[in-house]
Amino acid sequence: MRLSIVAVGRLGRAPEQALALDYCARAAATGRAVALTPVDLVEVEPRKPGKAAEGAAILAAVQPGERLIACDERGRAWPSRAFAERIAALRDQGERRLVFAVGGADGLAPEVTEAAAETLAFGPQTWPHALARVMLAEQLYRATTLLAGSPYHRD
Repeated sequence: MRLSIVAVGRLGRAPEQALALDYCARAAATGRAVALTPVDLVEVEPRKPGKAAEGAAILAAVQPGERLIACDERGRAWPSRAFAERIAALRDQGERRLVFAVGGADGLAPEVTEAAAETLAFGPQTWPHALARVMLAEQLYRATTLLAGSPYHRD
C-alpha cells in the first residue's frame, strides 16, 4: 500500500522539508518489508489564494478509491502503536493508497475534512503546517518500524 502526504505549499530548501523527506525515505525503506511503500511527499500549490483553492488542490491529488485522512486539530489523536496498527489494518483490508492531507497556514478547507474517511490530530495544540508534515512523516516512519519489528519505538 502506498502512503502519501499531500501538503499545501512548497517548502523549497527549508529545514522542515529536508526532515520530512528524510523521514519519508526512511519509512519507504523500512516499509518495503511490510508492504508499505512508497512513502512520498506531494506538495500542491493552488492557483488562487485561500482555503477553498488549497482544498481543491488537495482533492485533485486524491484519486477515486484512495483513502483520504485529514490532519486536523479536531481529529482523533492516535497513540503511535495504535496508529501503526490502524495503517496495517487498512493495508490488510485492501486499501491501495492512504493520502494524509496537511493544509496550509489556515488549516484545511471544509471540503477536505468532509471528503476524508477520518481525521488525525497531533494533539490539542496548533502546529505550524511545515512542522506538521515533519511530524506526520516521522509517525509514518515510526509506524513502519513498529510493524517491521524494529527497535526504533520504545514504549
